[in-house]
Amino acid sequence: MVWIDVNDSTPIYEQIVNQFKNLIASGVLTTDEKIPSVRNMAMELSINPNTIQKAYAELERQGYIYTVKGRGNFVSQAEKLAKLKTQEVLEHLESVAQEAEKSGMEIKQLIDYLESR
Repeated sequence: MVWIDVNDSTPIYEQIVNQFKNLIASGVLTTDEKIPSVRNMAMELSINPNTIQKAYAELERQGYIYTVKGRGNFVSQAEKLAKLKTQEVLEHLESVAQEAEKSGMEIKQLIDYLESR
């Protein structure tokens, strides 16, 4: 479900955060679904539990998960978060479109690129 790219310059905890956000946004993880414990995730990925704890704390700070003491971590309102993630992507795409136009690239080229993916 979550994997680490050791060749990526992005910190490991950020990779975990981004992957969980994408899993929630895509509907793979649903509202109130329990996510793996810090210990299990650390063992699965063979990384320090503190790294997982840092990622989970960031996900909670951003509102993607919530903690129930003694029970674990759960996905917050997935549908709402999926809409927020979609809006975030569209805003980023708008920025890319503006940058493309400034550099003389035609929007059609951008559309063709996106459609080819």
